[in-house]
Amino acid sequence: SAPYKLEINRNFQNSKKQVKHFTGVQGLPCIEKIVSSVDDNPEPINTDVTGRIPKWINGSFLRNGPGKFEIGNQRFNHWFDGMALLHQFKICNGQVTYKSRFLSSDSYQANSEHNRIAVSEFGTVTMPDPCKNFFQRFLSRFEIPKPTDNANVSFVTYKGDYYVSTETNIMHKVDPETLETTKKVDWSKFIAVNGATAHPHTEPDGTSYNMGNSYSGKGAYYNIIRVPPTKSTEDETLEGATVLCSIPSADKTKPSYYHSFAMSKNYVVFIEQPIKMDLLKIVTGKLRGKSISAGFSWDPKLNTVFHLIHKQTGTVSSIKYVAKPMSTFHQINAYEEDGFLIVDMCASDDGQAIANYNIQNLRKSGEALDEVYNTLCRVFPRRFVLPLNVDDDTPYSQNLNQPGSSATAMRISQHKVFCTHEDLHGEDLHQYGGLEFPQINYGKYNTRPYRYFYGCGFRHLVGDTLIKMDLKGKRMKVWEHPGLYPSEPVFVPAPNATEEDDGVILSVVITPHKDKGTFLLVLDAKTFEEVGRAAVPVNIPYGFHGTFNATACFDHLH
Repeated sequence: SAPYKLEINRNFQNSKKQVKHFTGVQGLPCIEKIVSSVDDNPEPINTDVTGRIPKWINGSFLRNGPGKFEIGNQRFNHWFDGMALLHQFKICNGQVTYKSRFLSSDSYQANSEHNRIAVSEFGTVTMPDPCKNFFQRFLSRFEIPKPTDNANVSFVTYKGDYYVSTETNIMHKVDPETLETTKKVDWSKFIAVNGATAHPHTEPDGTSYNMGNSYSGKGAYYNIIRVPPTKSTEDETLEGATVLCSIPSADKTKPSYYHSFAMSKNYVVFIEQPIKMDLLKIVTGKLRGKSISAGFSWDPKLNTVFHLIHKQTGTVSSIKYVAKPMSTFHQINAYEEDGFLIVDMCASDDGQAIANYNIQNLRKSGEALDEVYNTLCRVFPRRFVLPLNVDDDTPYSQNLNQPGSSATAMRISQHKVFCTHEDLHGEDLHQYGGLEFPQINYGKYNTRPYRYFYGCGFRHLVGDTLIKMDLKGKRMKVWEHPGLYPSEPVFVPAPNATEEDDGVILSVVITPHKDKGTFLLVLDAKTFEEVGRAAVPVNIPYGFHGTFNATACFDHLH
């Protein structure tokens, strides 16, 4: 219909406006040291505190990310491939110690034993063992690659225990105090999934939800997973996990890639985006000498589809909410209000960003680095408003949303509603290159109406500013210092907090041009001004995700 076409065209024009802000960036500084291999430090190291670390912050700030990018004389190709390095900043009575430990995964152990890349990773395919004879090497190319257990993406919790995870079927249970790997846990031993995201959602009672794919002769399915909140025995892991529902992929052999999902009080929201995984290419990759990443592609001819799953019944809504092609790695929050489901996310109009994070790109300098950055599509915070009460009497071709948001929703067929987004930012965010790694006051405001979120501005290939966004007026506060690269901001609420932003922001900041220039930054979340920092006397690579583990403070810091 004409209004439907009008909305698509208007949104396309808006996306073109966003892109034009980012042409011709020049003179980006080289940041290759953020992907330099380091040694681990399993024993606590004292840090040098300047300013002050509030004494009410007691616990461990846990971080995960790649820390080793070469094995022997072989190099990994992609940032996502580096061996997992776990970090702990232990905060007690205003003092901070730091320790790190390589994850004792099968991948890490096999690589160390053979002194070469013995296990294929996302962007790196292992070559046949040179110690085998020609016939053995030839046959090894026909083996289906085992999924890596190099869990270098995040720290997550299930049933009160800490795990590190990536996106395969293997997680590792970790002692948050020592960072030692205590147990390897395989999702497929408990439920029929071939992997799970590194971004589960947790209810206040401890019940966890996640998503994982399953593959069979009938094609690919997206599975919604529920894990119970408590253990019946001390050594229990994922016992009791169930598949809440299975959603068939629109293309049986090319399911969509997803890094996370959204959750409101009553719904899990799965966003099926046009980043496709060609299962045949992935399975035959070793035979062709191609990595898993070579099986990923972006198809801008496909729409993005929102699937709503009721958490209590497992029922998938018959209404499919569609939007123009976009990619999203991280959602900000989702909640229900007045018969609508509000879904906030960081999204871009292009899905080719994964390919840009080859290690060789991160190590470039001068014009070559500028060229990589200028081809990236920027990620911005967006809001979609999905009307929940769509039935046979719902009119076609008119905006079903209320005037409170510029996001629209229009019924275009019996079971389909076309949606456009509202920008959750003003023009001033453009100068910071968009926003990623979003975080909120999760414990109090996840699945509820909220006002603030925090993230990294991306005027480089990684975050180079910290941003606080106030949805009331779409105003923002920024922490920035040239040459400093902050990682994902994690909110820690103050004791007896009465307001949403009562607390601090923790972020690990890297200084690539300076040896041993890493520090833990503490910002007042309300004013977004620096309170203190703890300088670490060792180098740390730029990481991915982290969490704060609040514990009682026993003053045994070294």
